[in-house]
Amino acid sequence: MLYNANRNMKKSTLEKLPVYLRHPKQSHKIIKLVLKLYEYPPSGNCYKIRLLLTQLDRPFDRVTIDILKGESRTPEFLLKNPNGRIPVLEIAPSKFLFESNAIMFYLSEGTELFPDDKLERAQVMQWLFFEQYSHEPFIATSRFWISLLGKAEEYKEALQQKQAPGYAALGVMEQHLEKMNFLSEIGIRSRTSVYLLTRTLRARADSI
Repeated sequence: MLYNANRNMKKSTLEKLPVYLRHPKQSHKIIKLVLKLYEYPPSGNCYKIRLLLTQLDRPFDRVTIDILKGESRTPEFLLKNPNGRIPVLEIAPSKFLFESNAIMFYLSEGTELFPDDKLERAQVMQWLFFEQYSHEPFIATSRFWISLLGKAEEYKEALQQKQAPGYAALGVMEQHLEKMNFLSEIGIRSRTSVYLLTRTLRARADSI
């Protein structure tokens, strides 16, 4: 299904996005590329990409990869991502980018959603790294076992072990948000980027 939401995008913003190629035979013509997102819809990491693409008013195709059926481990998919994980974004024919935060950086750089200041950019990135290394291994994994696999009892002991570091990660966020309205108070551009993280984290927190 094609999601086309670029009707109201400013020309200056659209021109910054890396989504154009020159026509192979008529160099004066510019071809608009439609991104293709290979995803598993319940995944928080895939949700982040859909939300960012929507905020950027970017048209994109969605291709569902059912990880529960092993579809991310097929030879065909491994050509797109040898690590066998979703999401994967096809940014040009046979040109793929994987890892959700790398995709977010690629899409948002040069737009109003990512700051230009060096420190501000690093502050956005620090929370994205935090999400992947201090939050996801505990809260996202717990959500996957409970909500998607329905194996809370089978993973009961492992879930109990993840509770303390999971709540610790949430505590870091709560402490920070006592002083700020957002994880990073550095302007509307970075707030929007960090919102992608915040909303995903809240959804995951419900399952821990």
